[in-house]
Amino acid sequence: MKIIDAHVHIWESGKPRGAHRQEPYSSSEILEDMQFARVDAAIIQPPAWDLNANQIAIEAARKYPQRFGILGNFPLDSEDPKSILKHWKQQAGMLGLRYILNEPKHKTWMMGSELDWLWAGAQENAIPIAIAASSHLEVFASIARRYPELKLIIDHLGVPIDATGESAFAKMDILKELATFSNIAVKATAVPAYANDPYPYKSIEHHVHQIYSYFGPERFFWGSDITKLKCTWRESIDLFVREYQWISPEEIELVMGKAIAQWLLWE
Repeated sequence: MKIIDAHVHIWESGKPRGAHRQEPYSSSEILEDMQFARVDAAIIQPPAWDLNANQIAIEAARKYPQRFGILGNFPLDSEDPKSILKHWKQQAGMLGLRYILNEPKHKTWMMGSELDWLWAGAQENAIPIAIAASSHLEVFASIARRYPELKLIIDHLGVPIDATGESAFAKMDILKELATFSNIAVKATAVPAYANDPYPYKSIEHHVHQIYSYFGPERFFWGSDITKLKCTWRESIDLFVREYQWISPEEIELVMGKAIAQWLLWE
């Protein structure tokens, strides 16, 4: 089974959010860790705290094209964004976009017309977009309805920032509704971080199972967000492969990499 991690960060400078490791994490270091954990490939999400993160990711993907893909970003106030979108996937390893849009103003933008250029341009150029917007998950429905050919990914199971335990899964009803849109998928990333009990985090397993039942194996993507976890990379894999017995042998290959490769058209 080929394992593709749907969500990792690499960086060289800047101050990470407190939930993440504080030291830089290079492409060479992550490759060593991937080999030890038996991870075949990973999708880099350039973090906001390093202004050069996109270029760092592109250089890593150019050097190791079989190991790294990218969900990158560019400033939403950039000049000539239509041209940027047109040429976006011509960059080494670039598979799509990823934005953190959790602030109240972002909800206004997403529900209104401020970002219509982004949704329309991404749809036109077949650019999937992953979005962290747990503060207002309901906006996904509006976007998916207006742009049915645009592939969207909900980050981190829609869990609010730094939430754990039952509060981490307070929006299950919204997720169930969003799963009815065939152009919305979900990243099951950083799952161990949402539990207050030790491995294998039995306290939250029923929530993860429920979300899986909503989206199914073709729209439910495992990922570690390894620089955020207190467990090992291998444990984050075994949690899904060995502990989650409700994922069948036929489905686990999709969850652990095949499905996101298909969603992002990554050959």
